[in-house]
Amino acid sequence: MPDADAAPRSRLRLRVTNAAETWLRSGHPWLYESSVREQNRAGEAGELAVVYDRRDRFLAIGLYDPHSPLRLRILHAGSPVTLDDAWWASRLDAALLRREPLFGLLSAQGETDGYRAVNGESDGWPGLVIDRYAGVLVLKLYTAAWFPHLPRMLALLAERAPYFAVVLRLSRNIQDLAREAGLHDGQVLQGEVGQNPVVFHESGIAFEADVIRGQKTGFFLDQRENRRRVQDLSRGRRVLNAFSFSGGFSLYAARGGAAEVTSLDISAHALRSAEENFALNPGLQTPHHTVQADVFEWLTGPGPSYDLVVLDPPSLARREAERAGAIRAYGKLAADGLRRLAPGGILVSASCSAHVSAEEFWDAVRAAADRSGRPWKELRTSRHAPDHHASFSEAEYLKAIFLQLHT
Repeated sequence: MPDADAAPRSRLRLRVTNAAETWLRSGHPWLYESSVREQNRAGEAGELAVVYDRRDRFLAIGLYDPHSPLRLRILHAGSPVTLDDAWWASRLDAALLRREPLFGLLSAQGETDGYRAVNGESDGWPGLVIDRYAGVLVLKLYTAAWFPHLPRMLALLAERAPYFAVVLRLSRNIQDLAREAGLHDGQVLQGEVGQNPVVFHESGIAFEADVIRGQKTGFFLDQRENRRRVQDLSRGRRVLNAFSFSGGFSLYAARGGAAEVTSLDISAHALRSAEENFALNPGLQTPHHTVQADVFEWLTGPGPSYDLVVLDPPSLARREAERAGAIRAYGKLAADGLRRLAPGGILVSASCSAHVSAEEFWDAVRAAADRSGRPWKELRTSRHAPDHHASFSEAEYLKAIFLQLHT
């Protein structure tokens, strides 16, 4: 497939609304279809389109996507620039070097070889993320605009990680377009994956990641720091990990010396994954139990109390219209979790809903604690992990709050 940059025709030129000019000058990486006032011709997915301001000056350049209301994903704004091979290489190296102090990037050894290497817009790669799992790089795309640029991307990765396999993952909304381009979700683009799920390490704990068919890119890497905090709080406690998925918080709690750990999830597959992850770590001797149930229903029924409850549900607001209902749901979930806490117990409540702000979420949990009538204190709040940093407001999704009841 030819690179859009080499297409033998005039550059695609866009003019935008005054408001959009202001957003782009402020560094916002998205331009919506409704903000485009005019363009010189129809564009194809992956073309590099230039935005000119009202005085006909260069404003920005980005990846054009006629299939999405998010029409242009900005690669560069400000003064004119040539997006040649050196530019693309420098952009990737900048993202990788940000992780060097954290993980010793792409090293063969290390206690953490599972992390986000490129975080989309916040690293200057709009609509593209790369996660590392041991010797596998998972390249996930959220726009068909990246399809023509895959050969360049693979060449860049091969130069920097020549022995790594590369797996392509695709958001659901572009999978039909991918098939037209000869691509499919879970496709191995480079190297050999070998055994899947892939075993990687996070803070020295072994986990499995299904890089071919698993959720997201195979694992939820963004909660690493919160898992470490739970480990530090777990000694001697009975821990409930609700919405446990493959047991990330459960294994950290066990390593932290929990008296026992219960993983609660509606998915039998998720609970099997949790048990398999415990089997990968035979040194963790803490008793581990699994419960398959709907968390929302199970928490409201009769049952045991715990000394530490982790609530990490999937997104409860996938669109703005669901925001108010999600805030109420987070409050009720926190109230139900608090009812299961013994005196002195700790609640760890997290949200990955981008449409609910951190302040709205934290306030919902605090209000639930107030309504419980039990004295409590706030231990901390947290947001994004350093390898999942957010450079603009729409990218901010992850937040958590740690509360402790008085004895």
